[in-house]
Amino acid sequence: MKKGVKESFSFERIIRDIKSVKIQGAENIARAGIKAYALQPDKKSIKKILSARPTEPLLQNAIYLLRKSKNKEKVARKFLNELKKAHETIVIKGAALIKNNMNIYVHCHSSSVIDILKYAKKKRKKNFVVYTTEVEPLLQGRMTAKDLSKAGIKVFLSPDLNAEAALVKCDLFLFGADAFTRKYIVNKIGTSNLVDLAKFHKIPRYSCGVSLKFTKKVKLEMRPSREVWNQYNKNIEIINPSFDKTKIKLLSGIISELGILSPKQFVKEAKENLKQILNTQTS
Repeated sequence: MKKGVKESFSFERIIRDIKSVKIQGAENIARAGIKAYALQPDKKSIKKILSARPTEPLLQNAIYLLRKSKNKEKVARKFLNELKKAHETIVIKGAALIKNNMNIYVHCHSSSVIDILKYAKKKRKKNFVVYTTEVEPLLQGRMTAKDLSKAGIKVFLSPDLNAEAALVKCDLFLFGADAFTRKYIVNKIGTSNLVDLAKFHKIPRYSCGVSLKFTKKVKLEMRPSREVWNQYNKNIEIINPSFDKTKIKLLSGIISELGILSPKQFVKEAKENLKQILNTQTS
C-alpha cells in the first residue's frame, strides 16, 4: 500500500472512530485529533477533525495551538505531556474529597471521575460505593460500572429514570465536563437535571476536567437518531441531543489542575490560564 493511501486510511479511521464514539472522552478525543492532524495537517482535514465532535473545546484548543506553531511536533508533545500532568493533578485533588463509607453518584463515562475513584480506592484506601445509571442511548453508564468494578469498587447500576432515587442515597455527586464557559458547563445530557436534583437535596456537586476545556461559546452536538431508535416512521421524529448546559453557579465547585475552586474563581483562573497557553505555546 502506498504511503499516502495508508495515511489517508488511518486519518479517516480516526475521524470515524471519534464520530461513532468509539473514541470518547474529551481528553482521548483531543489526543486522537492531534494524531489525525499529524497525518493530514491541511485545511480540509482540520475542518473534518473539528467537525467530528463539535462540542469539544479541548480538541479545538489543541488544533489551534498546532496550526499556529512553528514546531508542531514539539508543541504537540508539550501539549500532551501537560494534559497528562493536568489529569494526574485532578485525580489526586479529586480523591481528597472521597471519605470513608461515602455513597457517590456519578453520571456517564468520565475518565477524570473514574480515575479519581480508582485512586481513592487504591492509594487513599477509602471504602465507598458508587451509584450510577445506564445512560441511554449508548449505555455509557454501563461502561463506567465495568471500569469501576474491575478496580474492586462496588457499583449500583439502575435505569435512567431511577436517577433521583439513587442520587438521594449519596453524599457526593461527581461528573465530567466536555466544555466550560463563563456561565455554564456542557456535559452529557441529563447533567443539568441531576445537578438541579442534587442541589435540591443538598448534595455537593463537582464537575471534573482540565481547564483547557474552557471556551467562549460551544455548539451542542446532536447525535444520529438511529442511536435512539433505528426505525423509520414519517410521523415520528427522533431527537438525540448528546449534551446539555448546566449553570455553573449551581455547582459546589470545579475540580481541575488549578485546584478545587468555586465556579467564580475557576472561571477567572481558567480564562487567564487558557489565554497564557494559547499565546505562548506556539514556538
